[in-house]
Amino acid sequence: MAATPANPAAATPRRKASRHRGEGQWAAGHFTPLNGNEQFKKDDDGLNVRTRIETIYSKRGFDSIDPNDLRGRMRWWGLYTQRRQGIDGGKTAVLEPEELDDEYFMLRVRIDGGRLTTQQLRVIGEISQEFARGTADITDRQNVQYHWIRIEDVPEIWERLEAVGLSTTEACGDTPRVIIGSPVAGIAADEIIDGTSAIDEIHSRYIGSKEFSNLPRKFKTAISGSPLLDVAHEINDIAFVGVVHPEHGPGFDLWVGGGLSTNPKIGVRLGAWVPLDEVPDVWAGVIGIFRDYGYRRLRTRARLKFLVADWGAEKFRRTLEDEYLKRPLLDGPAPAEPVARWRDHVGVHRQNDGRFYVGFAPRVGRVDGATLTKIAELAEAHGSNRVRTTVEQKMIILDVEETQVESLVEALEALDLTAKPSPFRRGTMACTGIEFCKLAIVETKARGASLIDELERRIPDFDEPITININGCPNACARIQVADIGLKGQLVLNDKGEQVEGYQVHLGGALGLEAGFGRKVRGLKVTAEELPDYVERVLKRFQAEREDGERFATWAARASEEALS
Repeated sequence: MAATPANPAAATPRRKASRHRGEGQWAAGHFTPLNGNEQFKKDDDGLNVRTRIETIYSKRGFDSIDPNDLRGRMRWWGLYTQRRQGIDGGKTAVLEPEELDDEYFMLRVRIDGGRLTTQQLRVIGEISQEFARGTADITDRQNVQYHWIRIEDVPEIWERLEAVGLSTTEACGDTPRVIIGSPVAGIAADEIIDGTSAIDEIHSRYIGSKEFSNLPRKFKTAISGSPLLDVAHEINDIAFVGVVHPEHGPGFDLWVGGGLSTNPKIGVRLGAWVPLDEVPDVWAGVIGIFRDYGYRRLRTRARLKFLVADWGAEKFRRTLEDEYLKRPLLDGPAPAEPVARWRDHVGVHRQNDGRFYVGFAPRVGRVDGATLTKIAELAEAHGSNRVRTTVEQKMIILDVEETQVESLVEALEALDLTAKPSPFRRGTMACTGIEFCKLAIVETKARGASLIDELERRIPDFDEPITININGCPNACARIQVADIGLKGQLVLNDKGEQVEGYQVHLGGALGLEAGFGRKVRGLKVTAEELPDYVERVLKRFQAEREDGERFATWAARASEEALS
């Protein structure tokens, strides 16, 4: 009989021990940088790069910029290198960063709540004309983006922006990005609660502070008390949505963990009601969880939505209450579905003080510095000194007397800025695209503008709300998954077997009304040349097959693949 080993475990072959690396969560003690981005953030806070830009890079030029500043920390001040001209989409994922970089920058102006004075808008327009070759796109996060910016000019641009209360601080980078808000906060007749004071308090306390300047990835915030749900709250890292508590009155419903890109997720309700004066503290608690528990090992899993998906709403709320707020939150109601189909505030609307606001539609957010300056002049000529940007790449002039409305609408039309747009002009958005973006594969802005023209010509009787979102790559900056027709740029084969620009099609996405992601039809891709024909065909089928009152998203969910092809 064989002897029994003194240590029974010795009879079992031992596996090679491996150290669990974790997910790079600081709260779990995983502080060792696990990728290049975490390393350069550990080496130096991104906010510190401003001094080097002002004292070294702007004086010595582009070639003097440290690579970790150029492609990393400079984002903390709203600066990205733009795409070198003439590089086609087939080379986007092939070339090294230094081969894609031009010696010019995109510069993003941060506009929290979309709020601008006419003086601020005029300065934005003047900077565009002097330093950005006239470029000034309105984004779907209420910002303005310049292109063709030289590093030598950045300090003067900052000086001019900051002189009128604007900045580029943390407009990009692993930071708390711009806080989007209802563009009609404080003046809408149907508003539940005005979140402006919370936006201002968060901004003054935390933006530019090193308390939250090193996050695992970007952090997107939305605050709105509009019953139209006008800030795409479902796809932000944190959102405060106006609701009325049956006992405590107006406040906010708290959502966390939304986001799109290549792994889209609709945010989740925590079931908590937050009064206006507590919004900044709750915001700080949620972003604190993200900073401390967020996944830093892999950039592809570093957004808050992955932590929320793993933890669930109950654990997330418990951690927020126990570890960060040190008190429980009140339970509260969910927001009601919006009654209106459009949420962009385009058109003429009465304010709560009896005056009017006028919302108008540039083409796919594409404007220029001269036009922005003229908008400021028009607003002032019609008695207003306040304008707003929206999350649908639109603009609004506030505080217009009734006697001035018609004149203002006519003056805007003369600038091709209509307050009475077709559904196609109103509902089409596009990201920056291959013209300037280093991630893009196809063109977007010009294609979106030409698609609007084609559809207005081909289907002039179409009068249903429709959203057509065009993206140059899979990253969903133009929110393709939640559009009626979402177009994700990629290279496709045409009928001759040639590789050309085209799009994968997503159909039937939505926000607000039964929020969800669009449907992909197997194998459905269209070339850029075929795009107007395809969209016309699908919309005409919708017109022919829809039931009374049926939305496009509802029809697309039940339609056959043949009808959608």
